[in-house]
Amino acid sequence: MGRHDDVLEGLGPTGAHLEELLDVALAAAAAGAEVLRGRDAARLDISGKTGEGDWVTRFDVAAEQAVMRALLDRRPDDTVTGEESGTHRPDRPSGVRWSVDPLDGTTNFIRGIVYYCTSVAAADAEGNWLVGVVDAPALRRRYFAVRGAGAWLEADGLTRRLEGPEPGRPGRLYGTGFSFDPVRRERQIDGFVATMQQYTDMRRLGSAALDLCMVADGTLDGYGEQGLHEHDWAAGALIAEEAGALVTRPLLPSPADGEVPVEERLGAWITARESGIPG
Repeated sequence: MGRHDDVLEGLGPTGAHLEELLDVALAAAAAGAEVLRGRDAARLDISGKTGEGDWVTRFDVAAEQAVMRALLDRRPDDTVTGEESGTHRPDRPSGVRWSVDPLDGTTNFIRGIVYYCTSVAAADAEGNWLVGVVDAPALRRRYFAVRGAGAWLEADGLTRRLEGPEPGRPGRLYGTGFSFDPVRRERQIDGFVATMQQYTDMRRLGSAALDLCMVADGTLDGYGEQGLHEHDWAAGALIAEEAGALVTRPLLPSPADGEVPVEERLGAWITARESGIPG
């Protein structure tokens, strides 16, 4: 066991495998975050993807390349699904698949808003999420989780275990996000209002991965968003879940098996909340 043996204590024979995956995930997310740390407003090279507001920059692409190198140098037989480059399929698949969002919060990154991150998560052949890391360089925070071992935050030179939202806290805060497309956004409003009934106020921070992490660390009391891709929530959902939040993930096919049907994805919700709060 390595530097995280205290995190993985008690996991028995599976601990060594999870230790390796966690170390790889931490290194890969750090590689992506290091690219983002070099943000230069004069060299963003912004272009559109699916429509207005859905942007990609040279930093998205460079960060994903850095993450992919870090993953495949150490685990060449793993499958990797990236936001920008699609799915890498090895000749002899190990059964482990990685889901990578090199820059979650691209609009924030473009505008100089500090809520952006690199997100890296791994699942087994049955689709169980095993490890997740969210590295937010401008916030100087790194969140990580291991299935069955809890969730943690590294910040200000300290590492602390996360315990989710404070039960029964007054003035509950809800995090969410909305579609770039105005027609879809209008359809989201009714569902959003229904999911927010138990909350006092809301925040829209622009990074699903960090919203989920802030449920994990208790900054937010709940979070829900419709229409996301797997890479947006893969790591953050595990971190929130391992911190004790009640998480519901979209029931969608793996993107490694082909393109996820658009209408199915747009209708699906990811949520995380204090376990005693109705959904």
